[in-house]
Amino acid sequence: MFPTFLPSQVQLLKENAAITLAQSIQRKSIITSLSKQAIATAYVCQGTGKPILLLHGFDSSVLEFRYLLPLLAKSHQTWAVDLLGFGFTERMTEIEYNPNSIKAHLYSFWKLIDQPLTLVGASMGGATAIDFALDYPQAVEKLILINSVGFSGDFPLGKFLFPPFDYLAIEYWRQRKLQALYWENHLNSLEAVRCASLHLDMPYWYEAMLSFMKSGGYSNLVDKIYRIKKPTLILWGDRDDTLSVNDATKFRRAIAHSQLIWLKNCSHVPQLEQPEVLANYIQAYLNDV
Repeated sequence: MFPTFLPSQVQLLKENAAITLAQSIQRKSIITSLSKQAIATAYVCQGTGKPILLLHGFDSSVLEFRYLLPLLAKSHQTWAVDLLGFGFTERMTEIEYNPNSIKAHLYSFWKLIDQPLTLVGASMGGATAIDFALDYPQAVEKLILINSVGFSGDFPLGKFLFPPFDYLAIEYWRQRKLQALYWENHLNSLEAVRCASLHLDMPYWYEAMLSFMKSGGYSNLVDKIYRIKKPTLILWGDRDDTLSVNDATKFRRAIAHSQLIWLKNCSHVPQLEQPEVLANYIQAYLNDV
């Protein structure tokens, strides 16, 4: 049985990994400083041991980790959460969606775990992880950044979008995802698009996306990255076609206690392309006391 808060299109999922993770998604009402009303927050938790928290990329959801999460859960208590304004977490029209509100919501969610953890951020989730670790160092033991936003890959011009160009920008992004359903015949690719676009039918998706893009996202993070003092593992696909591969070296130089591992023949989403390889590197890093 799928949770009732998921869009009806969840019934179209065919792949076992996607179905299993979708069926395990829960929502918990999280009280924050952002609204008088608690926010129904979507998350998954599997396994036992020291906690790991997975943070997805831009306009994504916990389904991004459908392959990686079960692998990590074999040896650690592994959480994944839909960040505020994204995935299947409840969106409210009175909230402004920006890095500060995402961070405040994430801290309230972290209180469910309530112990230092390893924060794993992919793409935009990496920027979220860095921003969170800077403000709440007591909550973070280690950082793992996967093809992370920070030096590039954000929306510095988003704040200058005005009607009707703001609508056109969001609609263009939406159509890029949906049109792939008609262009692609290969089952695995089609399933990937289903997973990546399922949350587009959640209430107030458009309003939250527009609010976040107009905030400029994490475009102001670059000057703060050097302040990270937590041990950090940087994992980067050597064929990243979304962010510059030069960003990997920039992270390595900026973060004092960091190491960089290149993922061979891998592009921007190793959690989908090479989950076993990624899990092995993460587990080795976490076991390295």
